[in-house]
Amino acid sequence: MATLTADTATKISTEGLSEFSDLRDALFYRLNVISAAGLFVDTYYPALSSSRADIASFYMPASAMPDGKPLPVIVYNGNVIPDPTAMQTLFQEQMPEARYEIQDYDCQVLNPHYIAEGTQGSSPASGKNMTILVTVSGHVKFGEPRAATMRGFSENFVLIPNPAAATNTRGKHIKGWLIQSQNFRLVV
Repeated sequence: MATLTADTATKISTEGLSEFSDLRDALFYRLNVISAAGLFVDTYYPALSSSRADIASFYMPASAMPDGKPLPVIVYNGNVIPDPTAMQTLFQEQMPEARYEIQDYDCQVLNPHYIAEGTQGSSPASGKNMTILVTVSGHVKFGEPRAATMRGFSENFVLIPNPAAATNTRGKHIKGWLIQSQNFRLVV
């Protein structure tokens, strides 16, 4: 497969053209991205509602960018959350009961050639060597279901492949994608 050039990347983003010469490969690639985003949305929001002890497991392990800025980047309604454990603690100890109703989500490949540890050698069509932008919109109710008011929200995620999933040979369920960056905002 050819290397993705800047010209090709521009054509893909502006004209919807694919870097894949085989339409079947392109379709498989796109279906993997959609499937990954859908599975993420279908598991993450129920965890916020009823499995809050699992929230930290949705995030990449703490690390730093080359400039020293911490990863993952978590911003919740304008507040920077320092790490996944703090996000989980926020939901377990401070957030009232929450019910999320997802209206829509969309996804887009950000980096089709991302190489995470343990994913080397994956073909681009496998969907295991890319980063994905997932944009979610919907409504959330905080507090007692009957008394709470629905509020709109918008949330953006950058997902990266989970290296543990690439090396999983025991058949255990391991999340295929982890949050590298997140920004949640209530809509006013």
